[in-house]
Amino acid sequence: MRRIIASRMVESLQTSAQLTSVVEVDVSAVAEQRRRHKDAFRAQHGVGLSYLPYFALATVQALAEHPIVNASVIAETNEIEYHPAAHLGIAVDTDRGLMVPVIHDAGDLDLAGLAVAIDDVAARTRENKLRPDEGSGGTFTITNTGSRGALFDTPIINAPQSAILGTGAVVRRPVALLDGEGAEWVAIRSMVYLALSYDHRIVDGADAARFLTDVRRRLEDPQWADEVTR
Repeated sequence: MRRIIASRMVESLQTSAQLTSVVEVDVSAVAEQRRRHKDAFRAQHGVGLSYLPYFALATVQALAEHPIVNASVIAETNEIEYHPAAHLGIAVDTDRGLMVPVIHDAGDLDLAGLAVAIDDVAARTRENKLRPDEGSGGTFTITNTGSRGALFDTPIINAPQSAILGTGAVVRRPVALLDGEGAEWVAIRSMVYLALSYDHRIVDGADAARFLTDVRRRLEDPQWADEVTR
């Protein structure tokens, strides 16, 4: 398994022009919604409410607006394929190495649906019980290195996809804030780094920045956080 993983990672680096862009996101609104709803959410859906489903939901919504990030290079023809649906790969740490099960048509799921699907495929990946179709066909991948405490990393693209999003650890720390009248103050906020590695043959830096900004806008919007937890 390590040889297979190593071969795929080296091949990805050798066949694509990889670059990583990072944004910092204030997820205080999401943190508050999690705090208020996590007990009821577990009681209703049978799974915990982590940050990852929020990141996944904001991502698949942004992918619908930025199709260039949800694309692949067809090696045989050297053409770009734009995918009409988001088939979301979720990197899972197992005792056999890093595996990436795929949630097909993830854009059709709400927060609860994503939370249940992520928990399900992660558990069955660790138990070696995935169906064959759940191990392939991904169009975009999320790797949650923050679950092990990393602030951010520069993930390697899961070829032939055009991009992968790394989600860092959510940390509470002082942040300088600015109101609409120009007044500044310092407050304790829940902050996270999101790192997008992308294939520069397909995605330009401006495209990556627009995508990340869209993801950040959703995660920082208190109304969005409130709506998706109803």
